[in-house]
Amino acid sequence: MNRRVVIVTAVHAPSAPFLPEAYKSLCEQRLPNGWEWHWLVQEDGRTDEVRPYVPDDVRVTFRQGRQDRPGGPGIARTLALAHADGEYVRLLDADDQLTPGALARDLAVLEADPGIGWTTSRALDLLPDGSTVGFPDDPDDGPVERGAVLDYWRAHGFLAQVHPATLCVRRDLLLALGGWMALPASEDTGLLLALNAVSRGWFTREAGLLYRKWEGQVTGQPSHVDPVEREARMAVVEARARALAHLHWTYPAR
Repeated sequence: MNRRVVIVTAVHAPSAPFLPEAYKSLCEQRLPNGWEWHWLVQEDGRTDEVRPYVPDDVRVTFRQGRQDRPGGPGIARTLALAHADGEYVRLLDADDQLTPGALARDLAVLEADPGIGWTTSRALDLLPDGSTVGFPDDPDDGPVERGAVLDYWRAHGFLAQVHPATLCVRRDLLLALGGWMALPASEDTGLLLALNAVSRGWFTREAGLLYRKWEGQVTGQPSHVDPVEREARMAVVEARARALAHLHWTYPAR
């Protein structure tokens, strides 16, 4: 039986038209022998607008929430974990795309070192005209030591040195931390800081994700930078990471 990496995608109606491009980037992945992928697409809430964009593929599972209970992308992704049937979970937002070889590079790192709990990779902004822009301060290839992300994030205006949208995580570690944080935004940053509080990670400098910039993306809306809400999000994200570090819980268990 093949081993499996699960790709988890939260989607809502505005981002649904991008799903075919995300799917194409998945189909272009070349995995090591004996590996396969399973794509879990979880709608945040329930509409009639998402399903038409979901590919008809046995490797793709589409599920919906309740019409009256949308909870945001973090809630949708965590609900999808109930059906994650692989050893590793890779995040892929509905409007983003994996680069060729991204999954194979993640698997190579995690399979080689059981002491690495998660991986990240370089992300390129995908602009509306199709061009891409990178970040000048990406770290070098290699391990990300425990606590390093929180220290950098705190010192650089709540911006991490590695991109949470590129996370690939051991499934048991992700479940132990409760999945993504129950926040209206920054839920992936909260997960990244929690992961780094309890385990070593890895950064791959070769680009693993095209991060789409478009007018409808959630992080581009005014509510995302509301100062009162943002301060509360940052406070609870940091408090959780510090509490985990203080408790000396580590992965893998000693």
